[in-house]
Amino acid sequence: MIGYLRGNLLEKQPPHVLLDVNGVGYELEVPMTTLFQLPMVGEPLVLHVHLVVREDAQLLYGFYTKRDRTLFRELIRLNGVGPKLALALMSGMSVDEMIQCVNAEDTSRLMKVPGVGKKTAERLLVELKDRFKNWDSTPLAGQNSMEPAGLSAVTDANSPEKDAVSALISLGFKPAEASRAVSAVAQDGLSSEDLIRRALKGMA
Repeated sequence: MIGYLRGNLLEKQPPHVLLDVNGVGYELEVPMTTLFQLPMVGEPLVLHVHLVVREDAQLLYGFYTKRDRTLFRELIRLNGVGPKLALALMSGMSVDEMIQCVNAEDTSRLMKVPGVGKKTAERLLVELKDRFKNWDSTPLAGQNSMEPAGLSAVTDANSPEKDAVSALISLGFKPAEASRAVSAVAQDGLSSEDLIRRALKGMA
C-alpha cells in the first residue's frame, strides 16, 4: 500500500496531477479541494495517497491532508459510493463543510452533487452522521482551505476554460451544465483552478 508520495509537481490537468518522484511520474486523481491547495508547477509536493486496485487498472488518488484522505476512505465504505462519487462530494465541500452539512441534515447541499438524488442524499446523511460522531470539526491550521496556496496554468495547450469544463465533466456534471457554469465566471487571466473554484461555488 502506498501511503504518501513526495516529489515535484510536474503537471496539473484537473482533476489529475503528475508527480515526479525520483524520476518516476505518478499520475493521481485529486478532489478539487486538494487541487486548490497545490503549489506552483515545478515545486515540491507531498500527497497522501489511496491506492485502488481493479482488474483493469491500478488507480492512485491523492490528498493534500491525511484528514481529506480519511474522509475519502469513509465515503467509499458507504453503500453505493465509489471513488468517482466520493471525489465529487469532496470537490464541492471541505471536510468541515461536509461535517456541517451532515450535522445540519442538509440534503439540498448533497443533491447539488452529480449523481446524488434525494433518496441517496438522505441515506448518506444517516450513514455519515454516525461516522462523524467522533470527528473534530475544527480544521487544523492551513488545512482544508478553499483558497489556493499557489496557482499556475496547466502545462498543456488547452485553455483554462476548457480545462475547467473538462474537470467539472469528470466530476459528473453534464457538458452543457459545466460549460454554462464556467462561462458564467470566466474572466481574462484566471487559471483553470480559479475557474473551477468559482464555478463550483456558483453551483452550490
